[in-house]
Amino acid sequence: MTSGTITAESSGTWRLGDLPVRRLGLGAMRLTGSAAFHLGTPGDRGRSLAVLRRAVELGVDHIDTAVFYFSSRRSANELINTALAPYADDLVIAVKVGPYRDWSGEWGTSARPEDLRAHVEENLRQLGRDHLDLVYLRRMRQESVAEHFGALAVLREKGLIRHLGISDVEPRHLAEAEAVAPVAAVQNRYGLGFHDPATDELLALCRDRGIAFVPFYAIAGEAGPEGTDDAHAAEVRAVAAAHGASPAQVRIAWTLHQGPHVLAIPGTGNPDHLVENVAAGALRLTEEELTRLDTARRR
Repeated sequence: MTSGTITAESSGTWRLGDLPVRRLGLGAMRLTGSAAFHLGTPGDRGRSLAVLRRAVELGVDHIDTAVFYFSSRRSANELINTALAPYADDLVIAVKVGPYRDWSGEWGTSARPEDLRAHVEENLRQLGRDHLDLVYLRRMRQESVAEHFGALAVLREKGLIRHLGISDVEPRHLAEAEAVAPVAAVQNRYGLGFHDPATDELLALCRDRGIAFVPFYAIAGEAGPEGTDDAHAAEVRAVAAAHGASPAQVRIAWTLHQGPHVLAIPGTGNPDHLVENVAAGALRLTEEELTRLDTARRR
């Protein structure tokens, strides 16, 4: 498919709380390195800055990032600040808190509720903002999210955070969080190459409640940060060929077809891949193609 003039507007819009965003956004993790924030060598700084600026030119108004997205010489938040500040009024930046890494890149233990204010303030400092549009609590194997989510709700009341979300959760955690404060978005691993019945249930719950569902690794699937998914490759290639599209575009399009409340945040440090990813928002799959891909996913 021709991608040169296609913008994120073609993907439609949804909302994160009261903030309207285009359904095709950008994940910042891959800006920091050749493979992912903790793998490979640092990416080219100039190219990463160019990706961010080009994303905004193409109508992307939703960027997903975190303090722990850094490699040996690159920080996603610093790149975003350098490329895009002063920020456009309609640009929504979402961050995740909970996990953390020390200066050497080693992962620490799961944050305690009382640690979360420092996580929020570090995101504010690195991004150069006085509030955060959306903060996800990334669950780190704890059974309950209520206490951690409550700590973030206090920061929301103080004006440091506008909206709250949860990540890497089960349906019961959504109920827990909603009992504490409004949930604007849920972020779980989800994609054509990753099938988890609990996440399928969450997708439906979010649809019924009008909550945004924001999958990560929608292209990578089971491969996660280490590469592009090759699950169901034959079916994906066949659909891609019918549209003159790439397999990655088909995987993004399939994700967006799962409901109007589903957003996509494919990550890349490559300007050409960015243009291709944004163009996927205009790819309309037929019912027959969706059935073919869904059938392959359930195998």
